Amino acid sequence: MTSKHIVILGAGYGGVHAAKLLSKKYKKYHSVKITLIDRNPFHTLMTELHEVAGGRVEADSVQVDLFKIFNKSRVNLVIDEITKVDTDSNVVTTLNGEYKYDYLIIGTGSEPAYFGTPGVKEHGFSLWSLKDALKIRHHIENMFDKARYEKDEKKRRAMLTFIVAGAGFTGIEMIGELVDHSKVLAKKYDIDPKEIKLINVEAVGRILNMLDEGGAQKVANWLTKHGVDLMLNSPITEVTPDNITLKDGKVIDTKTLIWTCGIQGCGFAKEFGIPVNNRNRLNANEYMQSLEKPNVYLVGDCAWVEEGQAKSLPQIVEAAVQTAETAAHNIIADMEMGTKKPFKSNYHGFMVSVGSHYCVANVGGMKMSGFFAMATKHLVNLHYLFGVGGFYLIIKYLRHEFFNMKDKRSFLGGHLSAKVNALWLFFLRVFTGAMWLHEGLVKVNEGWFKEVKIPMFLDATSSASAAAESTSTVVPLISSPPAFFTAFMEILKPFGFYFQIMIVCMEIAIGLALLAGLFTFLASAASVFLCLNFIISAMAGLEIVWFIAAGIALMGGAGRTLGLDYFVMPWLQKLLSRYWFGKRKAA
Repeated sequence: MTSKHIVILGAGYGGVHAAKLLSKKYKKYHSVKITLIDRNPFHTLMTELHEVAGGRVEADSVQVDLFKIFNKSRVNLVIDEITKVDTDSNVVTTLNGEYKYDYLIIGTGSEPAYFGTPGVKEHGFSLWSLKDALKIRHHIENMFDKARYEKDEKKRRAMLTFIVAGAGFTGIEMIGELVDHSKVLAKKYDIDPKEIKLINVEAVGRILNMLDEGGAQKVANWLTKHGVDLMLNSPITEVTPDNITLKDGKVIDTKTLIWTCGIQGCGFAKEFGIPVNNRNRLNANEYMQSLEKPNVYLVGDCAWVEEGQAKSLPQIVEAAVQTAETAAHNIIADMEMGTKKPFKSNYHGFMVSVGSHYCVANVGGMKMSGFFAMATKHLVNLHYLFGVGGFYLIIKYLRHEFFNMKDKRSFLGGHLSAKVNALWLFFLRVFTGAMWLHEGLVKVNEGWFKEVKIPMFLDATSSASAAAESTSTVVPLISSPPAFFTAFMEILKPFGFYFQIMIVCMEIAIGLALLAGLFTFLASAASVFLCLNFIISAMAGLEIVWFIAAGIALMGGAGRTLGLDYFVMPWLQKLLSRYWFGKRKAA
C-alpha cells in the first residue's frame, strides 16, 4: 500500500471513534499515518457537562486524557489550534505547523445557536464546553454567597432566581441539577430554600421533543413537584445583565440565564471551503463525504446529511459515533479498492436524567423511569467509556459517580460513598494478620511440611482417623465436600503434599502481608478465597466466618494507614500507568 496520511480534526465523539477504528485497522501498516488534532489534550464527555455545572462532580470526571486513549496506537496526537484548512491543496494549518493529508475527517463539533436574540451572548451562559460548565458552577455559588449578605430584597431575589432557557435534553438536565445543587448551596450559605426560584423557559408548547409524550410528561411532573416553574410557549426576546424579557412582555429579574436553546455547526466551518447550510453544518452525501471534496469526510454535529424525506442527522452521541463508523469504513474502502457503504442510522433510544435521582428513558422501544432508567443510563455511559479507554475509565467513572460522590447525589444515595477512617481498620488488619500467621505456624508445628495432613489426600483409613481427629475440635459447616470439589481434589491427590505446603505458605504469606499492610487488597482477597476453600472441603467450622467478614472489610484500603501500601500503591500505580499507557507523545 502506498503511503497515506489521514488527518482528523476534533477529538469529540466522532473524531475519537474514527481515530480508534482507523488505528485498529492499520495497526501494522506503517505506510498509513493517522493524525488527530485538537486544541485540548482531553476528550470531553459533553453529555455530562450539566453534572459539572451543577456541582455534582468535579471537572476531571468529564475529561478523558487523549494520551491515555491513543498512546499505544497508530494515532499521532497534535495539541494545537487549527488556523486554516485548505481543501484545494489538502493542507491543514495550525498555530505551530502544517499537515498535508490524503484524507481529512472533520469532526469539529458545534456551538450554541442564539437565533439573533439580543443580549443572550453577552449576558447569558452557554453550556457547550467544560469551560462553560465551570463558569456556570462558579457563578451560581457566587450568587448564593452574595445573596447571603444582600439586604435589598429585589436584588436578593434576582440573585436567587435561576433561569434555564430551552427544554431539550441539555436544558432539562441542567435545571434538574439545579434542583439538587440549590439545596446543597442553601444549606452551605444559610439561605432559606423558599427564596430560591428555578425557572425553565421554553419557546414551544412541550418539553423534550425527542422523547415520547408520556416520558416528557413524567419529567414535567417531576420538575413541577420539585419546585421548578415551567414556562412553555414563552420565547425570550431580550436579555440584559439584570433581567430577561419574554414575548408576551413579561420581565423576570435574574442574574443567571443559562442558554440551551439549540446548537449549530461551529462558525469556523465556513472557512473550510465546503458548502454549509443555514445552521453552519457541512453538507455531506450518503457516504459522509463532502459534496465537493470526495477525500473530505464529515462526522458528528458539524455534518448535515438527509436520510430519506425530512429525516436529517440529529446532533446526538449515537449519530456522531455512527457517522464516524461510516466515514472510517469508506476511507478504508477507498484505499483498498473496496465497496463503500451509505450511512444508515440506528438509534437505540433516548435517556434524560433529571437531577441525580430521577431519569426517564426509551431504549430499544422499552420505556422506563426512575431507578431502572437511571441504572440504564449509567450502564450506557460505562459501555461507551469501556470502548474508549477500557477498565481505567470504568473505574474512574465509578469513583466519580458513586464512590466519591458528595452530598448523596447519586441514585443510590450516599450508600457507596460513605467513608470510614482507615485507622480503625488498622487494628482489625493487624489482628487478622496475626491470626493467619498463627494458623500457618501451628500447621508447621503439626508437621504439615513433613507428611500429608489433609483428609481428602489420605487413604480411607487414615482419612477417617484424620477426620475424626479434626471433628473432635471443629464442627464443619458442611458435612462433606460437594461432588465437583471431591473430583477436583482427586486430580490433585498425586500432588497433595505440595498442595498442602502451598496452603501453609499462603496462610503465612497472608499473615505477614496484613501485618505489614503490603498488597492488602490481594492478601484480603486471598484470605476470603482460602476460607471458602476450607468451608467447601468440610475442614472449617463456624469460627472461620469472621475471617471472611474481616477480609472483605480490609479490601477498602486498610494498608494505606500505618502500612507499606501507603508508599507502595502510589508507586505501583505510576508504574502500571506507564506500562499500560506508555510515555506521553505528541507532535
